[in-house]
Amino acid sequence: MTRRYVLLDRDGTINVEAHYLSRPEQVVLLPGAVEGLRRLQSLGLGLIVLSNQSGIARGYFDMAQLEAVNARLNLLLAQEGVRLDGLYVCPHGPEEACACRKPRPGLVERAVRDHGFDPEAAYMVGDKLADIALGQAVQAVTILVRTGYGAAVEREGKIMPDFVADSLADAAILIERRGYSPMSLE
Repeated sequence: MTRRYVLLDRDGTINVEAHYLSRPEQVVLLPGAVEGLRRLQSLGLGLIVLSNQSGIARGYFDMAQLEAVNARLNLLLAQEGVRLDGLYVCPHGPEEACACRKPRPGLVERAVRDHGFDPEAAYMVGDKLADIALGQAVQAVTILVRTGYGAAVEREGKIMPDFVADSLADAAILIERRGYSPMSLE
């Protein structure tokens, strides 16, 4: 059996949602994010971030700025003992119809090629409809967190995740309590 992974949205799930986050100093970790990531990591689960970043296509920031933001995120997490196994971004706008923009599965397919895991044995944790729809598209167990846009997404009721958690820390507890096996979540 291959290692299991948790696929995570970035903005609104790990760090505070900021409108087109483009500067490293804007990166602020959400309460419970480090605790949740540490717990998941201690369970032996891999951590992969998948993020739509249409601000690049829209000209709000460039790839160098995005890389600086992601480097800051990695630094803040490393200072807390957390290491991401991968961080994948879609730089395209919604109108470009690329294969990598969530909820399309392109970012997951890249992660699978790089890390060799079964997406059906993974978890997708995020705060947006696109995150949950992506998880459903690859048949991962989906967890909507109420941070970021998550509470509003839950209220709208346009998509039904497998589970809802108040934060990334609570999502990690949920995964741990269920033996972190997607089969045990049914």
